[in-house]
Amino acid sequence: MNKMAMITCAFCRGKGLDPFELLSPFSKCQVCLGRGKVEVKPPTMKCAYCGGTGIQPGGVRLTCPVCWGKGVVTAVKEPTKTCPECWGSGRALESGLPCLTCKGKGVITEKAA
Repeated sequence: MNKMAMITCAFCRGKGLDPFELLSPFSKCQVCLGRGKVEVKPPTMKCAYCGGTGIQPGGVRLTCPVCWGKGVVTAVKEPTKTCPECWGSGRALESGLPCLTCKGKGVITEKAA
């Protein structure tokens, strides 16, 4: 079955309000739409690109483009190993954008030898 799980929104830390108060201090969170919780498909792992914050790294006031502000991504179900391109950071070393090899997860599927 494809059961979904509810977790605390990483972007607003469960408060349901825009953490940056861009429009007003009472604006709803764009990720959870004011609920404070988001739905995810288990199994999950912490987003390597944003470090689980749900916020675009580098001081930009945007949601993380890898986890979409949830702070977690769906985990790879096969055995994994650290991405050899970004060394688990989830970021392309030259640009800081999400790593294309692991798609920002920081891990890749381990190939059987």
